[in-house]
Amino acid sequence: MGAAREGGSTSNTITGGTFFHAVVQGRDITVQLPPAIDRALAGLPAPAPAFTGRDGYVERLLADLAPAAGGADGQRTVRVSVVSGPAGIGKTELAVQTATRALDQPGWFPGGVLFTDLAGYAPERSLSPERALEGLLRALAVPGEHIPGGLEDRQRLYRSVLAAYAREGRRVLVVVDNASTTTQAGPLLPTDGINAALVTSRHTLDGLDARLHDLDTLDTAASLAVLDRALRHARGTDDTRFTDDADAAAVIARLCAGLPLALRIAAAILAAAPSRPASHLAAALRAEHGRLDKLARPDRAVRAAFDLSYQHLTPAQARLFRLLPLNPGPDLATESAAHLSDTGPDQAEETLQQLAEAHLIEPASSWGRWRMHDLVRLYADEHGRTHATPDRRDSARARLFTHYQDTARAADSHLDTLPGPRAPRFPDRAAALRWLDAEHTNLTATANAAAAAAAPGLGDSSPTVSLAFSLARFLALRRSFDDAITLTASALAVCRGLGDRHGEGQALNNLGNALSEVRRFEEAIHAHTQATTLYRELGDRHRESRALNNLGNALSEVRRFEEAIHAHSEAATVLRGLGDRLGEGQALNNLGITLQQVRRFEEAVHAHTAAGAMYRDVGDRYLEATALINLGGALVQLGRFEEAADAQTRAATVFREFGDRHLEGTALNNFGYALQQVGRFEEAIRAHTGAVAIHRELDSRHGEGQALGNLGAALVQVGRLEEAVSAHTRAAAVFLETGDRHGEGKERSNLGVALVQVRRFEEAVHAHARAVTVFRETGDRHREGAALNHLGGALQRARRFEEAIRAYSMAAAVFGELGDRDGEEAALQAWAVTHNELWLRQS
Repeated sequence: MGAAREGGSTSNTITGGTFFHAVVQGRDITVQLPPAIDRALAGLPAPAPAFTGRDGYVERLLADLAPAAGGADGQRTVRVSVVSGPAGIGKTELAVQTATRALDQPGWFPGGVLFTDLAGYAPERSLSPERALEGLLRALAVPGEHIPGGLEDRQRLYRSVLAAYAREGRRVLVVVDNASTTTQAGPLLPTDGINAALVTSRHTLDGLDARLHDLDTLDTAASLAVLDRALRHARGTDDTRFTDDADAAAVIARLCAGLPLALRIAAAILAAAPSRPASHLAAALRAEHGRLDKLARPDRAVRAAFDLSYQHLTPAQARLFRLLPLNPGPDLATESAAHLSDTGPDQAEETLQQLAEAHLIEPASSWGRWRMHDLVRLYADEHGRTHATPDRRDSARARLFTHYQDTARAADSHLDTLPGPRAPRFPDRAAALRWLDAEHTNLTATANAAAAAAAPGLGDSSPTVSLAFSLARFLALRRSFDDAITLTASALAVCRGLGDRHGEGQALNNLGNALSEVRRFEEAIHAHTQATTLYRELGDRHRESRALNNLGNALSEVRRFEEAIHAHSEAATVLRGLGDRLGEGQALNNLGITLQQVRRFEEAVHAHTAAGAMYRDVGDRYLEATALINLGGALVQLGRFEEAADAQTRAATVFREFGDRHLEGTALNNFGYALQQVGRFEEAIRAHTGAVAIHRELDSRHGEGQALGNLGAALVQVGRLEEAVSAHTRAAAVFLETGDRHGEGKERSNLGVALVQVRRFEEAVHAHARAVTVFRETGDRHREGAALNHLGGALQRARRFEEAIRAYSMAAAVFGELGDRDGEEAALQAWAVTHNELWLRQS
């Protein structure tokens, strides 16, 4: 069974994962593929119409990508192809053109294409493999809040999904653009031997076990063809300026040094000025010949091409271009660009589209968002620093950061579950969440950038603190606890540097909550203890009590129950005296959870009931549901099963309404447990199976373990014993992985019981022996006695009678020490039976 805690902005940690859309993820991967793949969702950029001079490369790459013609195993020799070359050489375009043609081949890639730009050569924007996998999983229709954390989990899920596509005959092409290292690209590549990948890089990535293709510059004929085709595409077939002035075209092609990027920009410059002759453009390029002659340094050639485009921008276009790199994240919304330039959204959108037409920026993944190539970004930033004073660069950055802070606060107001007014910036909670999801990366990057800028005392650190606090609820809801820890730790450092003790206390409290969610309980206890002490020194009894309540949560997780009960009780008493009904309810609800841990169930029912009444009084339906879910757990222990089932059902409905899948899964698991107690085992199995799926979807490993354990118990009741063994085995592994020793001990014991029923006695002995060790080491004497009793039974069934007698004797001794006469008597009776059986065998 699971429990929901509150305090700060978090709920009780549950780790593990499942995906409803395309994927169900966990230790064992099950994939439900959509009926069809919409190629538009793949994000493959449109191929350029002026592509030429690369036919040999395309044919070689297509040969790599073609489906296997046969062979013993039906697998391909070439799994990955890497296209390498200098910046601006056209690696991306070659990959896009090849991928487009491969997709047009019947039966080659019926599963579609995945495309990701790793921005490997821009340190501040480079995508880690974890982030890139997040984007690819989103492309597979996985919602952001359902994507697991950590490279290994994401990689395992991703590759399992691709393998499932392959098994279904829906081969997928993965295009990984702009990778800087094998470490960055390797985790994104399929390993099933059927799906294929194209990788582009400025480096020869010979560590990928791939077919390598080194891309060279275009020759003169191909360069001239690119110029002419690009101009005619933009201006129509009647624009013959390049063919009319062959000498000027040859000069332009030579000075662009065969770089496709430079050639396309040169053609775009001419296209933007219909009356400008090619000779004039050639003269302009000659003026830059000092840079263009240094093509051995590819960035110089690109900069020269950018110079030509930049020089033809209007003052407004040039200023916005120079300001765009101030955004710390990977892309920018039109609205944000308007704040940067201090213009209206319509004017900003018009200017952005003009910059896109000049090939200085490009549309991002969705309409209204824009991104810059990493080299263009560096180029624009250089000019921005040069023009910092006339552009009022510092003011522009301040406007952008203020926009992010204000809008994040407004969005956060819609995540508050208490009734009351909301910021009018968003019409409802759903709209606020959409904005937060879209800007998540920008917001965290802004907070981190502000902290870095303020480190030497030269910048404004307020965005770090503001965003860390405003995003706390959102990051908890989306279970982005790594981001929460990073941001809150930065906010803590800033507050300490400024001497802001109240801010320091809030940061410590939020940090402790996030640390608890990733099961770093000792660190969480330290953070909450510091927060409690700080608020006590400030004389802030209200915040001290709330921090004390959260401290109780962490103490309970490490089984320091008496300290936890004291903390919750003290917090409830103080908050009652202060008239904080909501805070008192949170303390009582958490107190009830801890009381259940020490088997004081009547008191727990009273605490949860009182908490629910307080939440109801203040109108917080969400928190009332947390009281219901916990009340249901206590009612089960008292044998009030129908009431328990009703409480869990009502709680699950509210959590579903608020979009909290984490607690919905917990309620569903608890509902199944209540159903088991009244013998409705098939319904319980369905409930637990659904809970397992939800927790896998969320990468909620601890919750997955709890649901698997309960599922195994229900499967035993209907005689599906091998399935029960599998469920308990997986549950024990989850608890071992997450460091929950008590949970591991329970599941080892349950596994042993199931193994005995399928006559796998030696395995059962091993499972029970492990459970005895765990309970002894964790100090749970009652469960240690029960595990010894089970161990004796398994040894007896394995006909290891002398060892069984010793186990029963030890169990009786433990129960005797605890004063559990029933347990002691049962152990002694088993001892007598076994002793008699041994005597009979020896006589």
